[in-house]
Amino acid sequence: MDDTRLKLMEAIARRRMVTAQYNGNMMQLAPHQMFERRGDLFVSALNLSKNWRSPEDWKLGHYKLDGLAATELQDAEFEPLPSFEAAAPHEDDTLLLAV
Repeated sequence: MDDTRLKLMEAIARRRMVTAQYNGNMMQLAPHQMFERRGDLFVSALNLSKNWRSPEDWKLGHYKLDGLAATELQDAEFEPLPSFEAAAPHEDDTLLLAV
């Protein structure tokens, strides 16, 4: 297993924030679940670096693990979104791990 995958698995299991670079942008993520789609790994996470209008607008984005770089596990913990239900985003996806 690669380092990014291990860090994200630990972050999900321990409900810890991560910082990561994605498409050239540094983000602070609250990873809620990991899933597989067509042989590729993805993480569903709340991007707290995004400029949201209000917490009611918060929703999970899906990030391909191959696109994440410089992933660092943080000490800060997070609470899952109240509306979060552990489930693969699409019927052909396979859920691997969730908070």
